[in-house]
Amino acid sequence: MVDRLANSEANSKRIGLVESCFGAAGQPLAIPGRVLIGEGVLTKLCRKKPKARQFFLFNDILVYGNIVIQKKKYNKQHIIPLESVTIDTVPDEGELRNGWLIKTPTKSFAVYAATATEKSEWMNHIGKCVRELLQKSGKSPTGEHAAVWVPDSEATVCMRCKKVKFTAVSRRHHCRKCGYVVCGPCSDKKFLLPSQSSKPVRVCEHCYAMLSGSLGPRSDSITRPGANFNNNTLSDDEDEDDSSD
Repeated sequence: MVDRLANSEANSKRIGLVESCFGAAGQPLAIPGRVLIGEGVLTKLCRKKPKARQFFLFNDILVYGNIVIQKKKYNKQHIIPLESVTIDTVPDEGELRNGWLIKTPTKSFAVYAATATEKSEWMNHIGKCVRELLQKSGKSPTGEHAAVWVPDSEATVCMRCKKVKFTAVSRRHHCRKCGYVVCGPCSDKKFLLPSQSSKPVRVCEHCYAMLSGSLGPRSDSITRPGANFNNNTLSDDEDEDDSSD
């Protein structure tokens, strides 16, 4: 079915409409063989709070952006190659229900659908696209993923030293390796993580010691109540306040 739609006029029009909704700031999306599978609004668990984002699933990429005018205008376009994606379900927790993790070497985050049926459809379609891409390319699934940052609201004190309380003066930072919310003194080092940046990025002391070889593999983990985040943590993007920390 995807092959049949690839060069259809209807598919071309749909992709053209998505391009126009992102405007000149968005990257061109129409390439030979690309098919728009589906679209919809998902709640993305961001650093500060959950936020609605418009998602578009193609047969080879996942695109999302901020909603400026529903169905008409979006900005801050993000494009994720599906070959590098792994998805894992997230247990329901309070108002956050019907969620799953989208994990890649560069960025990982949680999203939530409005209903269980919608979640199932998204996960099934994403999974099928990933499998077909890997089968065609002969590549293996990606083994390493970026951390999913622990949301700010889940840490009132540094998750490493357990002593520093976060205030307007003592700010929260995120370790790019483990995703923990940590204080400045516990994250004053940087380490090069090539899959995330061409420059060294902020890491906590524990991860720095592990990465630099002075400490064995990390055995600690943080588990959100009712959720299985462990050492997978929340990476966020330019649409977030203070994304550099």
